[in-house]
Formats: sequence, structure tokens, C-alpha cells
Amino acid sequence: MLGRFDMPSLFKEGEIMIGGIFPVLNKEIGSISTFQQEPRGVNCAIFDLRAFRWTQVMIFAIEEINQDSALLPNISLGYRIQNSCSSPTNTLRAALTLASTAEKMKNNSFCPPKISAVIAEAGSTQSLAVAGILGPFLVPVVSYFSTCACLSNRDKYPSFFRTIPSDYFQAKALAALIRHFGWQWIGAIQSDNDYGRNGILAFTEEVKRFGVCVAFVGTVKRTYGLDKILKVVKMIKESTVKVIMAFTPEGDFSPLMREVLKQNITGIQWIASEAWITAPQPSTPEMYQAFGGSLGFVVQKMEIPNLKPFLTAINPYANPNAAFVKDFWEIMVGCRPVSPGMDTDTDTEASSKICNGNETLANSQDVFFDVTQLRVSYNVYKGVYAVARALHQLIFCKSDGESNMQPCLNISDIHPKQVTDQLQKVNFRNQFGDDVFFDENGDPPASYDLINWQLINGQVQHVTLGHFSSSVNGDHKLSIKEDEIVWRTGKMVPTALCSDICPVGTRKAQIKGKPTCCFDCIPCADGTIANTTGASDCTPCPQEYWSNERKNECVPKTIEFLTYHEPLGIAITVVSLLGALLSLATTVLFIHYRETPIIKASNTELSCFLLFSLFLCFLCPLTFIGRPTVLTCMLRHTAFGVTFAFCNSCVLGKTIVVVTAFKASVPGSKLAGKFGPAQQRIIVCSCTLIQILICVLWLKLNPPFPDMVFRYSNKKIVLECNPGSEAAFYSVLGYIGILAIICLALAFLARKLPDNFNEAKFITFSMLIFCAVWITFIPAYISSPGKFTVAVETFAILSSAFGLFVSIFAPKCYIILWKPEKNTKKHVMGKV
Repeated sequence: MLGRFDMPSLFKEGEIMIGGIFPVLNKEIGSISTFQQEPRGVNCAIFDLRAFRWTQVMIFAIEEINQDSALLPNISLGYRIQNSCSSPTNTLRAALTLASTAEKMKNNSFCPPKISAVIAEAGSTQSLAVAGILGPFLVPVVSYFSTCACLSNRDKYPSFFRTIPSDYFQAKALAALIRHFGWQWIGAIQSDNDYGRNGILAFTEEVKRFGVCVAFVGTVKRTYGLDKILKVVKMIKESTVKVIMAFTPEGDFSPLMREVLKQNITGIQWIASEAWITAPQPSTPEMYQAFGGSLGFVVQKMEIPNLKPFLTAINPYANPNAAFVKDFWEIMVGCRPVSPGMDTDTDTEASSKICNGNETLANSQDVFFDVTQLRVSYNVYKGVYAVARALHQLIFCKSDGESNMQPCLNISDIHPKQVTDQLQKVNFRNQFGDDVFFDENGDPPASYDLINWQLINGQVQHVTLGHFSSSVNGDHKLSIKEDEIVWRTGKMVPTALCSDICPVGTRKAQIKGKPTCCFDCIPCADGTIANTTGASDCTPCPQEYWSNERKNECVPKTIEFLTYHEPLGIAITVVSLLGALLSLATTVLFIHYRETPIIKASNTELSCFLLFSLFLCFLCPLTFIGRPTVLTCMLRHTAFGVTFAFCNSCVLGKTIVVVTAFKASVPGSKLAGKFGPAQQRIIVCSCTLIQILICVLWLKLNPPFPDMVFRYSNKKIVLECNPGSEAAFYSVLGYIGILAIICLALAFLARKLPDNFNEAKFITFSMLIFCAVWITFIPAYISSPGKFTVAVETFAILSSAFGLFVSIFAPKCYIILWKPEKNTKKHVMGKV
């Protein structure tokens, strides 16, 4: 109902036929077509020299095999090559034409055999159409340039094979390239087809594993209107990206390239997929202004011997009706060939020069004849040989080169399914040392060259500057001559960052609504550091360390404790020693004047005990100065507790003496004889012994120990003595307080004795000072930070000790030294 598929084709008879589909003629940009609209004349006017060379390589490979006595001996291969017009619709119709029942050829009653395999197609979308329509019939399809990873699905495409690696590997190669140069902020361009969409999807998934952000994904197609192309251009201009990866065929990318060149968009490092990095259409000196230095991966190049003479021998006069040759000749030679029997077009003849028939291609220097860097063409060559090897093993049941080449299978019995099954087993080394085999997905091994655009002698050339190889299990290796890239391009490889890498001492803070590669750099908080650039978080310093000003290194915290060298320590030492010297001096004075009335009235023995206890109390602050150790911590608290208990016990004894003396003066009292020197010693010793027992239990159960305190300051460690048991510490203080309160109460009762020298008044005053000092000590001790806690405690010790010393002994020393006339019994008794 749709009629015949009347597209140009190349044909040669053979005992075994191989089909081919190539985009030799491309659809004009802007033309729109559907399956129903294109039954016959499709508007395919753009001649693609590269695709035409692919057809010639297929023909060359078949001719070479036909002349090979080892491969398919005495069996001729034929071909039927169709044009696809780079259209999925036309590709599908071409595939149906190849797979359908053979028709009688013009001027020939011979019906050629059915197609055993198809070499197709360049575009992934077109190959999807071919593999989808021929797959259910298991007709083998071998692609030379379709890289979409979606074609590796053996359930959907059981008879699809290819001689070019899958985009699964190319995505890994491109991601490895991005990672190698440290690019983290890139853009992407995809073609609006299966090749572009699947390629970008695989690529973005791969680069995201390395922390790379894709700022935008623009979509292009050769049939798009200018408005859509300008939308992508605007996206590029408004973005801050300096690296853009384009996963498109050359035809789809060309409109965007022209617009980028027109708007003079430069300074961008373009990364190319294999579809356009070596394509001739964009590789022009004009395009080099915007796309110079482009990098991309392509399959490894290879040279095919004897191919150049075959290409230069193409002649429109040898076969006037051969498809595509007339267009090829006009492009290469610059004139329109006309000979008897050759179709002519009057419009074309009117505008084109007519050839004289003497033109030749033998000395042509066109890149078309350069067979030293064949890539896709070599894939076509390998595809034909892979089919031939499979056919050979089917027919002869042996590999080529083995003896006894007797057919074991008739040619007429060969079915496409058998060829498909045999292709899955193909594994051979051709005459160029290249392995050809397919894995379980119909894919070959992956190996790429890294290509760089260079302008040499006014022409864009593709220089190989690296290599990538990968395996199915994910192992890959990338090697790049980076210094040569810089040398050849004359510029450094650009940086590609949305935000500059955070310096040391800062961390990345994600900007709300932006990709992960866009961030602010926030200085690390105190106590945390970032000693590497680009840190995502700051690392806390150990407890004994603090961050430096740059927040890039942890430095030891300052150790703080009360030392002898600082002013506060010197002051405490001086005052402590002064008090101790005054105590000793007073003791000497009391012993020297022990027979005087004022000394006898104050109880010489208890006064000496009290002076000795005060001497020890004045020395106690010295244990609070210096670096805390286990010994000093145990000593400072227990010595303080015992000496002050001893001191208060002596005061208590003196108070009891005064009270009993008053009571003894009352008629009938017997207290005077019951509280003599022995009883006084017992009171002093027993009261002191209780404190000693408390301290022994404290040291035994939970003694004080040196401790590092971090709560006072973030930048320093305070070394202090931890009391160990808080209960024991406050028990010691409490016991001293009880003794002081008892002394105060008894002295208060005897404060109005009739003696002229009433010691009870001095004891009362001293106890008031003592209690006042230690009552204020507790809140000051709790609230004082660091080493000032120690200073407060030593201040309390010295203040209370000086209070006792001055209140009790200063008046006596004053009389002894400066008022000796008052040092008489009468004056002391108040009878003067």
C-alpha cells in the first residue's frame, strides 16, 4: 500500500548477501517528515562524504574477502546498501526492504538470496529501529557507530552487535577526564534522541559519584528551529561554567556551533563525544575560533592496507548508474560527470561545470583519501569481517586457515538465526593484530584515544594526547599528556568551579536552592580546624588542644596554675613567710619574757602551742603554689585542715582557761583545780586528733588528686587539685567552723570579766574575724575561675591566721616591747 522504498542503493550479487544501511544523504535542516509522508521522494540533499567512505569500506572489505582463498573460499559475498537519510523512519523502511522477499532486479531475472546480516547503523536511534524490527526474526545487525548503552539489552535486542564500545564505557572515560582535571562545575549538551539522552544520563550518573555538579543540560537537534537553539545559547551565556560536555552527533550539534561562533562565545573548554570530535563538518578553521582545543574520546585509529588505491579508483564512468558516485565526484573534482546512459538533472547542469572525462583522483590530497587514521571506517571493516568469520565457521565448521575446507552446511540452509548464534562465538585475530569479539551483550572491548583539536597550517587536525581503556568490571586506566595539551593549545587547562575551593580554616556551607558545587566558605568555629582545602566540615580539636587563629592547626592549650614567678604567687609567698617569721619571733619573745605577769596571765604553754599552730598555718599557702602533684594535693588540704584544727583547739583551750578562771573566783567553785595544764593538753590533743582521723579517712577512701579543668576557658587548661571527696572536704571545713563557733560562744560569755587585761575580748574579736573570713570564702571559692580559686583559698588561710595572730598576740607584744611599765601584776589584775 505504501509502494516501493525508492531510495538510492548500492547492489552487487553474491551467493551470500550482506545488507548495509548508511546515512550517505542527510535530510535538510528544517524539513519535517513522517512515515506516511515519505513513501517515495524524501528530501535528502546533503551529501555526507564520511558516510560515503563507510559504504566504500564495506564494499572494499567484501571484495577483499571474495579474493581471500582462506576465508569463505569459492563463495562469493554480495551486498545491498541502502541510504537512511539519518532518519529513524527511513532507516526502518530500509531495514524492512532488506529483510523482505527479494525482488527481481532491473534487467535481470535473478532473484538474489535473502540477507544473512545487516551492517547498520550510524545513529543509535536509527539502530534501535533496525534492531527492534529485525530482532524478532534474529537477523543479525552489526553497528559500526551506535554507542547507546540501551542497545546492550539482549532481551530487547537479541541479534544486535556492534564494533564500537558502548556509551557505558565512554561515560566512564569522560567522567575520568573530568575528574583528572578537577572540574566540578560543568554544563552538558544532549541531542534530542536516544544517543544523546542515554549518553548524558550515563555521564551525569558517573560524574556525580566524583562530586561533580551539572549546571544545566541543553537539548539540540538539527531539525530544531532557531528559537530553541537560541534558548540553549542563552543558557550557556548566563551560566558561569567554563567546561561544557556535548553528547551529540555532528549534525545535531552543528546549528548550535554556528550560533556559538556567531555570538562570539569563547573561553569555554568543550568536551566532545566520539560522534563529533573527529567529524569533518564541525572541524573547520572557522569553528576553531570558538571550539579550538576541544577534547574528546574516539575509538582507536587503524590503517587499512590497499584501501587508498580502492578509494582513488572510484569513477562515475565505470558504472554510470552507481548510487552516490555522481555526487561524490562533483564534490571531489568540482564538475558534473555526464556520459551516455547517465541520469542528468537540467537544473544541476545549468549551475554546475560539466566534466570533460579526463579528471582523476589519483593525486588528490583530500582528507577523504587519508586512510592512516581510520576509526569508524575501521569499525565498518571489522563488522564485515565478523560476519564473514561467522559465515565461514557455519559453512565449514572450522575456523579460516584450517585445512580440509569441505563444506558441512549448504549455503541455502543458512538462516539468520544461525549467523546470530555464531556471531556470539566469534573471537579471532585479524591480519592487523586486532582482536574482534563480542561479549554477552554484543559489545566489543573498550579502548579510546583522547583527541585534541589543533590548528596546524591553517587546518584543524586531531592530535592524540591520551588513552583510556576500561573493562566490564569497572577497572579503567586513563593516561593524558597534560603538559602537551598546554603546549599545543598555548593555554592552561581552565578551572571549572561554581565556587572557589574553600581555603584551609574554612568549611563549605551549602547555598539553599543551589547545586552542591555552589557553596559559601564559612570560617571554622573556635576549637575546630580544617587543615585541607575544600573541607566539607571542620574537625574538632582534642580536648587538650585548641585551634589557632587560622583555624588550620590544633595547638596545645595554655597550661595555667599558680606559680612562684607570677606577681600573685610572689605576693602569697612573701605574706606567708612574713607571717611565719612573725610567729617565730613572737614565740621567741614569749619564751624570753615567760616570767612576766602578762605572759603568765595568758597561759604560756597554750600561747606557745597557738603560735606554733599559726606558724604552720602561715606555711600552708606554700603548698598551694606550683604545679599540682599527687603529693602536694594530698598535703595542701590535709595540712590546712589539721593545722587550723590545732590552732582552733589551742584557742578553745585558752577560752576555757579564761572562763574557768572567772568561775574559780566565785566562792565555793571547784573548777580551778579541775582544769590544769594536763586537762588543757588533753583538750588540744583530742580536738586535733578528731581532725586527723577525718583526714586519714579522706586520704584512704577518696583522696585529692591533680586534675585538668577545661570549663573555665576554651584556650587554657587549669591545673588544680580535685578534692576527691567533696563530703570530706566540707567535713574538714565544717569541723574547723564548729571549733571556731564554740570558741566564739565561750569567749563572748567571758568578754566582760573585771580584769584589766581580759583575753576573752581578744579571742572574741579574733573569732569574729575568723568566721567572717571563712563565711565569705565559700561563695568566693565557688565563683572564682582557674588559679584564682587557689588564690582565694590562700587568702582565706592568711587572713584568718593574721586575724588570730594580731587579735591575740599584738596587744601583748605591744605592752612587752613598748609599754613595759604596764607589764605588772597589779596592772594585769586591774588594781592600779
